[in-house]
Amino acid sequence: MGESYLDYKGENNTYFADLNKNRLFTRNRQNYINRLGRDVLNTLGDVSLLDIFLSDDRVVEPHYHQNAAELVYCISGNAEVSFINPFTNEVSTVSIRPGQVANIPQGWWHWERATTNQTHLLAIFDAPYPEYIFGSDILTKTPVEVLAYTYCLNADQLKKTFSPLHNETIIIGPTDECKQHRLDEYETHSEKQTSTRNDSTAYYGGYYPQGQNHF
Repeated sequence: MGESYLDYKGENNTYFADLNKNRLFTRNRQNYINRLGRDVLNTLGDVSLLDIFLSDDRVVEPHYHQNAAELVYCISGNAEVSFINPFTNEVSTVSIRPGQVANIPQGWWHWERATTNQTHLLAIFDAPYPEYIFGSDILTKTPVEVLAYTYCLNADQLKKTFSPLHNETIIIGPTDECKQHRLDEYETHSEKQTSTRNDSTAYYGGYYPQGQNHF
């Protein structure tokens, strides 16, 4: 049994923890992760968990746990759990709703995406301290020159591509900065389309010539 080493007669043993007071990461008020490990609750055996809250289309970035398997349980909302099977190199996606789980074996590359607002996931690990390697760290910590040379890529273009990451671990993406940038681009594109339509109408004085098809 994983907890056989514990001394349950210890005066400092704890049997309660409040995950709301143990934040691992915050993107914003709708996207954050709380954690529970043996350092928080010292009577835990070989188990730990993450309490994950996501809004629609937010992603727990691609990563893997080199020392633990992960069971993802959906409490509310909906999510897609995707992973790469290292034995077949196939990408699989499991959709989960409340009461459903997705299992990710130890060391498998994976990510989770919320498909509705107020998605709440519980990630359970078979280790008291799950270790992480995140995709953003691989991209930003590997020298650009190594990536460029190995994969025959343009180093300057890579630097420009990776610059929005700011050499940070993303954990929950996209960043708010990126979401706002995409919204601004969409609004600018919509304004240009509206302006084009208005100009076309003005050109014809508000009327189209008879007998022509209009698109």
